[in-house]
Amino acid sequence: MPTPSPRDPALPARLREDFPALAQEVNGRPLVYLDSASTALKPRAVIDASARVYERECANVHRGVHALSVAATELYEGVREKVRRFLGAEDAGEIVFTHGTTESINLVAQSLGRAVVGLGDEVLISTLEHHGNLVPWQMLCAERGALLRVIPLDARGQLDLDRCAALLSARTRVVAISHVSNAIGTVTPVREVVRLTRERAPGAAVLVDGAQAAPHLAVDVRALDCDFYAFSAHKLYGPTGTGVLYGKRERLAAMAPWQGGGDMIVSVTFEGTTYAEPPHRFEAGTPNIAGVVGLGAAIDYLEAVGMDALAAHERALFAHGARVLGAVPGLRLFGDAEDRAAILSFALAGVHPHDVGTVLDQQGIAVRTGHHCAQPLMAHLGVTGTARASLALYNTTAELDALASALAGVAEMFR
Repeated sequence: MPTPSPRDPALPARLREDFPALAQEVNGRPLVYLDSASTALKPRAVIDASARVYERECANVHRGVHALSVAATELYEGVREKVRRFLGAEDAGEIVFTHGTTESINLVAQSLGRAVVGLGDEVLISTLEHHGNLVPWQMLCAERGALLRVIPLDARGQLDLDRCAALLSARTRVVAISHVSNAIGTVTPVREVVRLTRERAPGAAVLVDGAQAAPHLAVDVRALDCDFYAFSAHKLYGPTGTGVLYGKRERLAAMAPWQGGGDMIVSVTFEGTTYAEPPHRFEAGTPNIAGVVGLGAAIDYLEAVGMDALAAHERALFAHGARVLGAVPGLRLFGDAEDRAAILSFALAGVHPHDVGTVLDQQGIAVRTGHHCAQPLMAHLGVTGTARASLALYNTTAELDALASALAGVAEMFR
């Protein structure tokens, strides 16, 4: 197909053709896929790039002098530079490949965390956090005798920055926050949190969970001034099992490896091991080469579309979705932050979210139901779970109209 243009008014309809999964039917209905916050569908370019690795450059990286290994290594390391550019990082050596956001966060918790967090120290997170950016810090605090402190939310589902400032102290060692809430779409003021941290807790590291932000917002880690930024390829229209950890060069250089084995060493004797410099010291074992190459293809695809065009499309979709869902009798939308991503989390009065999802599935509409791996946030909202429609570049207003119509039917069914 032609290279996508951000000026093309038919952008969504034309791009839908790139996603093979959208051509299928579910329960005899055309698929309406509204679960991209869980995992995004993959464009043909990503599928082909990953498959090509197994068809042609099917060799290990960094380990051979033969042609296939050299080609695989060039592809793999070329993606590191693409990610550097995508995130606005200073150097490709600040980009570590992992298996996903959760592993990236665990890497920082187990490496940097064990080095800087001790008895009586504090780790600061927020009420918005996905379990992947909560449980690793709970585990670390329990191990080190540290205290986990939580930034509360205001009535609109936004971080309470006054309380954030008050919670920061000389005992704060790590601040770990989501850039975008996976459950209610709140976009957090990361730059302001970083500024407060630098002022009130000098030396504390700031980690940003960017799993829900990187697919939707233009990210510049140098402008944010965060120490670490993590995201997953599969939410960015790339393969599963692949992730990224950005870390400032000086932070990574001071960190010990989290896992040991092949490809993260310079030399090994029975008396001791000399570790490789970052990022390779954090990439033990054979990586997901095809997944990383697929991530590179996903970045190419998004850059061709244009992140500004994508964001404008999703803002328009979100506004339309909030309007038509808001007209459904008995439907409550959660979250009212001033800055929100394209996530519509809702509940129908008297109907369990799982029942909502089951009935929608019968009509070919895929949404997520449950606590969205954010149980403390659900408790804050006073619910055990919600239904969630999360939007992406291939969604349309017609699909949101279909969702609203189906939900009106669900409300009538359970009345």
